[in-house]
Amino acid sequence: MSGDWQHGLFGCFDNFGLCIISYFVPCYTFGKNAEAIGENCVTCGIAYICPIANIVAAIKIRGKIREQRGIPGSTFNDLLLICCCSLCALVQEAQEVQVPGGQAMARE
Repeated sequence: MSGDWQHGLFGCFDNFGLCIISYFVPCYTFGKNAEAIGENCVTCGIAYICPIANIVAAIKIRGKIREQRGIPGSTFNDLLLICCCSLCALVQEAQEVQVPGGQAMARE
């Protein structure tokens, strides 16, 4: 699979429910994103609330999503997006790993 993100960075409201959940409980959304690409949901969710670890974990997960989906980008761009538009980046990643029925992809 190769291409671009299914939803733009500012496509947060493409899935309003996801946007609201991510706003109030971002660690839950982040954990589910991590689980969808084969990482541990709880560990990543906890890392998301710890300073510095959250940035490292977010860069790792976003990079893995890009790698698995064949989406062009770089670690530096991921860092900029995470630092400047973290909620938008989180929702974009969540929309990318969801299947059409709205459920996150199962672990492979």
